[in-house]
Amino acid sequence: MQKLPELLRSELAALTAKPESELDFSDMPATKEQDWQGAVRGKFYRPVKKQLTVRIDADVLAWLKSQGKGYQSRLNDILRAAMIDKGRHR
Repeated sequence: MQKLPELLRSELAALTAKPESELDFSDMPATKEQDWQGAVRGKFYRPVKKQLTVRIDADVLAWLKSQGKGYQSRLNDILRAAMIDKGRHR
């Protein structure tokens, strides 16, 4: 991952510090409900994967595998949902 140049970092920090009421959205058209039909959150987000060894109860693993191919991805999805639900997502 490439570091942002210091000038850009300071500009982004200044923009982030402003309240939304001070931001100029005049060059952005308003969106309508229909604009969001079919939208998917995180479609292009690809987090870095880490390989590890983990011990899972046999019945839990059997349940995950019983739902077909992709049990590791399903396990990751379940863990991510729990993480977001607990408010620990950065």
